[in-house]
Amino acid sequence: MIRTEKADLLSSIARERILVKDGPYGTAIQGYRLDEAAFRAGRDFAQDQKGNNDLLNLTRPDVVGEICNSYIDAGADILATNTFNANAISQADYGLQDMAREINTAAARITRACADAANAKQPGKPRFVVGALGPTNKTLSVSPNVNDPGFRAVTFDEVKGIYREQIDGLLDGGVDFILIETVFDTLNAKAAIVAADEAGEARNEEIPVMVSMTLTDLAGRNLSGQTVEAFWHSVRHARPLTMGLNCSFGATELHPYVSALNPQVDGLVCVYPNAGLPNELGAYDEPPEMTAKLVRGWAENGWLNIVGGCCGTTPAHIKAVAEAVKGLKPRQWHALPPALRLSGMEAASFM
Repeated sequence: MIRTEKADLLSSIARERILVKDGPYGTAIQGYRLDEAAFRAGRDFAQDQKGNNDLLNLTRPDVVGEICNSYIDAGADILATNTFNANAISQADYGLQDMAREINTAAARITRACADAANAKQPGKPRFVVGALGPTNKTLSVSPNVNDPGFRAVTFDEVKGIYREQIDGLLDGGVDFILIETVFDTLNAKAAIVAADEAGEARNEEIPVMVSMTLTDLAGRNLSGQTVEAFWHSVRHARPLTMGLNCSFGATELHPYVSALNPQVDGLVCVYPNAGLPNELGAYDEPPEMTAKLVRGWAENGWLNIVGGCCGTTPAHIKAVAEAVKGLKPRQWHALPPALRLSGMEAASFM
C-alpha cells in the first residue's frame, strides 16, 4: 500500500474512532538507566555518547524495539520513530553529524518491523509508522545573539538540507508519514515541509506530513511569537494529514489552545500532551489515570481525532488514554468557507 493510500486509510479510520499515538522514547529510555558504555555498545566514537538516545537505533535496537512494542501493547495505533534528535545539527553535539541518515534508516526499520508484526497478528487494527522530526537546536526566526538581532546560526537552505537527509533516511526505512513535531519555530517547520515535498518529488510520490506545534508560554504562542491559529494559517497550504499540539504543558494548561485550534482546522486534529508540568527536579508526577481523565474531557467535547502522550508519559499512560477514549466519537470536521487567511503573530481572515 503506497503512502497516500495509507493516509486515506488513516483518515477513514479517524472518522470512525479516536486513534491513539504512542508516547515518548526519552522517558522510556531513562528507565533503562544506561551508562555511556551501553550507549556506544562497543563501537568507537570520539565523544561521550551518554544521552544520545537516537544512537540506540544502531547500538541497542533491542531497547528501541522493546519500547516500541510496549506502546503497541498499550494500544497505540500510530508509532513514531526514535529520531527526535536524529538530524545533523543535533547530532553534531555528539560528533555524529555524518551518521544522521544511517540512524534514521535504522530507526524506521525497527519501528516498521514492530508495526508489521503487530499488523500480522491483528490485521483488523492497522498500525501506522511515522518518521519523527524534532525542531533541532537552532532557530531560523530568532537570533541567538542578543547584540545582533539579524544574525542567524543557520540558513533556511541548511535546515532544509538536514531535514531532507533525515527524511530520506526515514523513507528508506519504510515509514508511512513524516511527523514534524514540537515546532517552536514556524520557519523551521516550513523548511521541513519543503524538504518533505522535495523528497517526494525525487521519489515521484506524495509524502504525507503531520504537523504538531509546541507552545513556549502560557500566553499560547510558540517561540516565533505565533498563536495556534496563526501557526495553522502558516502551514495550512501544505495540506498536512494532521495538525495539532504536543509537549508544551500538561492537558490542563493545553485545554484552551486545543479549544481554540479546533474550529480552525479542516482536517484531523492530533494532540499529545505532557504528563502534567514537571516538578522542581524536572520529573513528571501526573499519574496515568489523571492524564486519561483530562484527555477524555477533550474527546467528550468532540475535539480529538488522534491523542497520545509526550514528555513524562509512559506505556501505562498510553494504555489509560486508549481506554479513556475507547468508544467515544471522534472529532468531525467540514470544509471551511473560502476566505483569505493570513498570519503574522496573529491570524487574520477576510471573507
